[in-house]
Amino acid sequence: MPPEDRFVCRFAAEPPQELLPYGRWAERLREEFLAACLRIDTEGVELGDPGEVAFYPDRTWNGRTYVAATVDTEGGYQLFGYVSFVPGDEEDGDPSDFEALADFTDETAARNPDWNLDLCDEVVGVWRGEEGRQAAMTLIWGTPMGNVRGVIATAELGGLAVDQCVLMDDRFTLIAPDDYRGDTLEITLWNRRGEAVATESLYEEEGEGEA
Repeated sequence: MPPEDRFVCRFAAEPPQELLPYGRWAERLREEFLAACLRIDTEGVELGDPGEVAFYPDRTWNGRTYVAATVDTEGGYQLFGYVSFVPGDEEDGDPSDFEALADFTDETAARNPDWNLDLCDEVVGVWRGEEGRQAAMTLIWGTPMGNVRGVIATAELGGLAVDQCVLMDDRFTLIAPDDYRGDTLEITLWNRRGEAVATESLYEEEGEGEA
């Protein structure tokens, strides 16, 4: 095969290894995530009490596993972020070195009924490419909205698929290089017939709100 014109990492993260969190494991992750939520600097904004935490498929990259989460609050805001940890090995199956990050937004799906995909994202590292160029390794998690339905989500950079994830309970998680050589990520949802049913950029387009 000829050399690749666009030299960038693809499918760098492990696919999901577990079911969505439940039981004691979900409770542990919930405690870590809500503790991070308490550390958010709200600058005086009253967010309200959180509801039920929704977890997303796990993805592992660079030695850490990321489990993303969202939760709506009574004040009409959304808390979003992730819990990461070092997965256990065959000798010691217990995960360790937990870290959690959280933030909040008032740009919620309830306030944007025109959204096809409800997306969150956070940069979790850097990938160094040719001639000193860098890509922002970005964790993206989301869910279809309204009547949009699909089975696989992909991340595309400059027309090249760089990650994909099978939906679990209408939720997906991606880890992909972004902002590289002038290209930025687009997230596409596909149905069982291989048809694209929704595509969203991670970046706000002029005159439009974030999705």
